[in-house]
Amino acid sequence: MESFLSRTRSRMFEFYWTMEKIVVPGLNNSQYAYKEKLKTYADPERRWLDLGCGHQLFPEWMPGAIQEAEAIAEPIKQVVGIDRDFSSLAQHATFGNKVCGELHQLPFRDGSFDLITANMVIEHIEHPDVMLSEVSRVLKPRGVFLFHTPNKRGYSTLVTDLFPQRLIPHLSSFLLGRKAEDVYPTFYRLNTSHDIHSAATRNGLTVVECTYLESSAQARMLGPVVILELLLIKGLRNKHVATLRTNIIAVLQKLP
Repeated sequence: MESFLSRTRSRMFEFYWTMEKIVVPGLNNSQYAYKEKLKTYADPERRWLDLGCGHQLFPEWMPGAIQEAEAIAEPIKQVVGIDRDFSSLAQHATFGNKVCGELHQLPFRDGSFDLITANMVIEHIEHPDVMLSEVSRVLKPRGVFLFHTPNKRGYSTLVTDLFPQRLIPHLSSFLLGRKAEDVYPTFYRLNTSHDIHSAATRNGLTVVECTYLESSAQARMLGPVVILELLLIKGLRNKHVATLRTNIIAVLQKLP
């Protein structure tokens, strides 16, 4: 059965990559945009904290993910990863400094970091104001908080919300090949431009950038159905409907 599923997944993905090049040339997963944005802020003199770091900085499917992460982290003066899942931390090979803890109660002194990041974590935060207050506290003045997260009003999130929460791990496993234990409850309380701007203001931060991004199609395992999603993604390249794109990259800065 496993071999059959693997062969089927492989054939579906081959079909998808072919269609992607034809329908939406130049389409890239938003993880690549996050990686490039991170590079612009990962200055060697910074002290960097990665929130919800899990077991690696970039997803496993990304070619050279470990090597890319190491190349970014190696020159940095200090890099710390924090996550509540001890088993994930134990697997994280890129960060030498790892802390098991909660994001709403960061175990660091005020003004400890120049850069704080979060990759696909913010959507899982139930009380974002509490978390942002902690981020603001441990950031140095003019320090940067960079995060990558789904867009609450993006088409994929709107469709996902139609399904009961208990089915989401199974859908993620089938469509994206993610392990059920890697799928966490979502709240989407800091996942629109309006919510980001409002929460930043309340917590002594200013929004430097808030960009809506396109990303890879989610229906890759649905054969020809994925062509419809690719056509939608192509249509969303029009700037007038950008708010329906699937992902957001935001850059917040602590006020002096």
